[in-house]
Amino acid sequence: MLWRGVAVSDRGYMGFVGVTTGSSSIMRIFPAWAEELGLPTRTIIGHDVSPNAPRDVYRSLVCEIRDDPRHFGALVTTHKMNVFESARDLFDEIDPLATVFGEVSSIAKRGARLTAAAKDPITVRLAYEEFIDDSYFARTGANVLCFGSGGSGSALVHQLAGRSDRPDRIAITARRQVKLDEVRELVERSGLDGDGIEYVLAPDPDMAGELLASLPPGSLVVNSTGMGKDAPGSPLGLRARFPHEAIAWDFNYRGTLEFVHQAREQQAMGSLRVVDGWRYFIHGWSQVVADVFDIPMPPERVDRLAEIADGLR
Repeated sequence: MLWRGVAVSDRGYMGFVGVTTGSSSIMRIFPAWAEELGLPTRTIIGHDVSPNAPRDVYRSLVCEIRDDPRHFGALVTTHKMNVFESARDLFDEIDPLATVFGEVSSIAKRGARLTAAAKDPITVRLAYEEFIDDSYFARTGANVLCFGSGGSGSALVHQLAGRSDRPDRIAITARRQVKLDEVRELVERSGLDGDGIEYVLAPDPDMAGELLASLPPGSLVVNSTGMGKDAPGSPLGLRARFPHEAIAWDFNYRGTLEFVHQAREQQAMGSLRVVDGWRYFIHGWSQVVADVFDIPMPPERVDRLAEIADGLR
């Protein structure tokens, strides 16, 4: 059969490139989404890869997806930058955001052409717009502190720096200087004003606590480290205290979720808003499904997919 110009035998499958894909809720959710959307397959397969695997591993995986006529394409998590750096020459088309961000979160096929796209800037904005309104930072004077400078953290800085009510201070942390340099280069490539963006080397939780203490009330505090999912733990020490009325947002929705638990312990006393990564997960997957199967994904369709996913979480 043919689907959007791609020859497949039987129904084929969609791929998921990650670390522990079998533990993801998407394995239960995707078949139901496929039924709702009328996709040509209800099967999703995991491609588990160890973090920071050798270059040849990523190249082999991209070739496998490209050369398998039953493989429609894949969502990439954790390995987004490594896939771009290791296999960018294997793609026939790379979208502008993937080039700017140096990452691949969606691998799709258009006929015989293999395409790469970066969806994080879109999905992170869709997610935070659900709990941060257009005038929030101007109205409250809140700052932003993002722990972790990978793809999601970089996308958050990129999107917040371009807001009309841009925060006066956006701080992003990493344990290695090279990661901070990459975010700085991203900001420069994007033509964004770098004033007020701080790149903080924070190798231990004690420093994280000091950064928290410097924030005004209402600030947005984000865990983009992968800690609490890909590895146990939190970027915050046990004695860290969130600002009053802070928004604590963890990009993770599954795992040990220590950051979320820390925030919830302080929620009542500090009047915090605590947001886990569930809606970010929904937006991330719905955007990539739209790309892989070349279908529209209007807000009302995302809401319907979220309803389905909530029942299978």
